[in-house]
Amino acid sequence: MADVPRLDAELVHAFVGHAHGDLDRVVALVTGQPALANAAWDWGGGDWETGLGAAAHMGRRDIADVLLARGARMDIFAAAMLGHLAVVQALLAVAPEARNARGPHGIPLIAHAKAGGPDAAAVVAYLESFATGAI
Repeated sequence: MADVPRLDAELVHAFVGHAHGDLDRVVALVTGQPALANAAWDWGGGDWETGLGAAAHMGRRDIADVLLARGARMDIFAAAMLGHLAVVQALLAVAPEARNARGPHGIPLIAHAKAGGPDAAAVVAYLESFATGAI
């Protein structure tokens, strides 16, 4: 791979921060620097967070959709928040231990699903079924 310059660390930090809730700023930043769609910030102690990760635990479908449209990598936390039950089921079929995974800031998978509101209700029910032994 050609020698590609690193993204400015403060730009990445700002972008991930804005991805928690500022759609207009996220659009402006990712339009100006498309590589931000997959950039990650280390909050410390290995707590890495992407813009999509931020949007996912905040329930910001609008921001997640923008980032996915610009090439952000889907993960189980975003899939749960977005209500993509088939994606969550497929991932857990091959890696069942992922149901106990924690996303950015140690936030559990089910909390991401709950942040998705009514659109993610089926994912919440599916994840809760593990606790009840229904699955």
